[in-house]
Amino acid sequence: MSKQVYISADYDQLYGDRNVVEELNKWGSDSLHKVDFIDMSKVSSGTVANGDDCRICDLKAEFNRQINASSAVIFVVGNQTGSRTAGSSCERMSKEQWQCYCTPYKQNANGIKLCKIPSVSTPGENDDYGNINKCSYLRHEFEQAKKKKNTIIIVYNSTRKESSWLPSYMNGYEDLARPFWKIDDNGKKVGDYAYIKEALGF
Repeated sequence: MSKQVYISADYDQLYGDRNVVEELNKWGSDSLHKVDFIDMSKVSSGTVANGDDCRICDLKAEFNRQINASSAVIFVVGNQTGSRTAGSSCERMSKEQWQCYCTPYKQNANGIKLCKIPSVSTPGENDDYGNINKCSYLRHEFEQAKKKKNTIIIVYNSTRKESSWLPSYMNGYEDLARPFWKIDDNGKKVGDYAYIKEALGF
């Protein structure tokens, strides 16, 4: 039986960490491991995002559902991760509905729309991390995994331990983070799966 594992990563075309995600997907689909990787790019191109009125909060709610269905979450940390702000423009928690506007996902050409959330409340101890917040998408995914006590795996998109890349919201997790890449005996850069295998129970 395959395991579902969620991947949180920066998908910027030029400076993101797609290379790690692609490598993980190749590894997860081999005959030995059978890991069903779910990542933000799949969620944001899926059913929820296809709606004409999909907002930041809708995507975050779907991230929550996918993380809840996963046995572990892998956070890929690159040299730009800490500065990413996508998803952080919602002001509904601090303003009234009529004061808040946002742009529906994939509908930028149509301009902004009035907030569709009539009321907000603080999530309870056992609830999901609230999807109405000013967190970036990347931070939201981390906060949800932490709150729901998922197995958290952190890898640097590097052959070295790059502690300075770790975002401030990951403080306290420095000892957990490992380089994703290593140089093999032929001088080739390859994925180092020892840490991930151990964390996933292989």
